[in-house]
Amino acid sequence: MTAGSGAVTTAETPHTWRAVASATGPADRAAAEEGVRLAYRLAGLPEPETVVWADSPREGAALVARLTAEGTAGRSVRDAVRTRPWATARRRLFDRLGSDGWAEHWALTGAQLWDGLVMLTERIRTGLIEDLAVTAVASDAATGTPVDEEAAAKAAAAAEQSVRLTLLDAVLGQHDAAWLAAFDGQEGGEALAGIAAVARAAGWWWPYERTAVVCERPVALHLDEAGRLDRGDGPALAFPDDFALYAWRGMPVPAEFLDELTGLTPRRIREEENAELRRVMLEHYGYDRYLKESDAAPVQRDETGVLWRLELEGDEPQVMVEVVNSTPEPDGTHRTYWLRVPPRTRTAREGVAWTFGLEEAEYAPMRQT
Repeated sequence: MTAGSGAVTTAETPHTWRAVASATGPADRAAAEEGVRLAYRLAGLPEPETVVWADSPREGAALVARLTAEGTAGRSVRDAVRTRPWATARRRLFDRLGSDGWAEHWALTGAQLWDGLVMLTERIRTGLIEDLAVTAVASDAATGTPVDEEAAAKAAAAAEQSVRLTLLDAVLGQHDAAWLAAFDGQEGGEALAGIAAVARAAGWWWPYERTAVVCERPVALHLDEAGRLDRGDGPALAFPDDFALYAWRGMPVPAEFLDELTGLTPRRIREEENAELRRVMLEHYGYDRYLKESDAAPVQRDETGVLWRLELEGDEPQVMVEVVNSTPEPDGTHRTYWLRVPPRTRTAREGVAWTFGLEEAEYAPMRQT
């Protein structure tokens, strides 16, 4: 495949790097460490004196914070190792392809991975910041020194800012796969060979003058069809230590919340005060089941189906159309479907029309299926 005026890529390129981005299990430490040393050499830097391993980005960030506070790691060399070679490779490719060629090449390579990886890395950053900032504040509180609310808020903000600054020095390893897919096999991309080698073998890492801190990959990663973190019976993302993220269809949820899902009842769903968590409960329980077991009554029916409306405290109403597939199943039965429609919907016909992007007056199916 050739993009624009000369960038050659293959259909396998994004698939190869997607596999890198989603890889789980133990890192290839020997390959990763060689990749780190190669990245330093390509940047014109002496190799790091030591490579230290961490079981997760959280542990890696905490270790980096300690080493930099002690002054033993030296200054960050991320700009030399990652930023400048990346910028040079992008400029060379852009100059060769031109604006349109670059856009086409990016669409065939990195763009196919970009959105999902942005969502994933932002969730990791958020979870990491929350964990480490809370730990830092809790550690200060453990000293027994009385603090007022204002002082506690300032301490929390300072701890969060400190973690954010630490993350600025990180290279994302396997989660840099979108950009690495775009430069794979391209003229100038050889300057990123070390970065790519680490990405294929390990997770996030921090390059400093004398020390590089490298993280293990996740041991578990569960995504839905939209590429969002999603798991109903455990952590959606987990690392070898106890750093884990829990999510349902991309929405962060507390770990203990998932334990409740198997024993949900309509009453428990109604009693949940958090509207977002209540929505997760409804999705897991099933709107149709909830409606039936809550003795909800239909508000309107016509030849297209039955309109149901469920009022939820502190949230917009859940409005659904119950429709029956006119095409029978192999056993002769007719399957029932529940269509989520906007709260403003007044009739079943209007709701069904909306699912096709039509106004009610425009909806006139030749045959309803």
